[in-house]
Amino acid sequence: MDREEVVAEFGRYLRLERDLSPHTVRAYLTDVSSLLDHTGGEVEGLDIGMLREWLAGQHAAGKARATLARRTACARTFTAYCHRRGWLQADPGLLLGSAKSPRTLPSVLDQRQAEAVLAAPATAEPKELRDQALLELLYATGVRVSELCALDVDDVDRERNVVRVLGKGRKERTVPFGMPALRALDRWCIHGRPLWMRAGTGPALFLGVRGGRIDAGTVRRVVHARLAQVEGAPDMGPHGLRHSAATHLLEGGADLRSVQELLGHASLNTTQIYTHVSIERLRAAYRQAHPRA
Repeated sequence: MDREEVVAEFGRYLRLERDLSPHTVRAYLTDVSSLLDHTGGEVEGLDIGMLREWLAGQHAAGKARATLARRTACARTFTAYCHRRGWLQADPGLLLGSAKSPRTLPSVLDQRQAEAVLAAPATAEPKELRDQALLELLYATGVRVSELCALDVDDVDRERNVVRVLGKGRKERTVPFGMPALRALDRWCIHGRPLWMRAGTGPALFLGVRGGRIDAGTVRRVVHARLAQVEGAPDMGPHGLRHSAATHLLEGGADLRSVQELLGHASLNTTQIYTHVSIERLRAAYRQAHPRA
């Protein structure tokens, strides 16, 4: 098979069999194209030496450790796929060492800043009502921005104060939220959303000004704009509200396993970073306040 066919087949595998997100598929196909550039477009003859040369070149070009970790994972997935298809006699990816991305502690809001970010809007314009509702829901549930954008009106259970979320790998989970988020959602759904609905709007919970489903870029702009209004708040996107929600849950006494369930993490190791965030904040408060620190 020629290069274009190989990439196309691999892309179909990632989408249909692995059920990876469109963002991950795009990233993996970009990585595979880079690898095939290094091999001259040939799959046959791809071995561990070529893989290491390619990754060494990426490192020399100054690629970040997180990028190198993703490209290592992609190379392993690609060579395993090629081996199963019979395009490679052996799987050289099995000999490739793991490249771990650095575990940097995320920026989070303190609880005072979170309250300021979620202060009620001054007007009842549809945009203000929508922005307030999505900010409240992001912070209350810790959902990913892609999960928020995918929500439909019927995904919100107002009797039980929970929202049904379709997460990574199409895994469904139910996440609770509080009364402030419920009130904001009701205001948006009753007084804002009907004004933006069009003939083809469909069931989307959050809409853009033209009546279609809101996109991730719009949500990011909303979050950045609201954070810019709060003195001392770090500049971060929707994922920063997810980090903040998780950190505040742990600081309030929630157990790690419950936070893992709420966030939809496959591994508890992913959730444990918020424990480190809480410890670092405690240390900072101790150094600032204790006379013998």
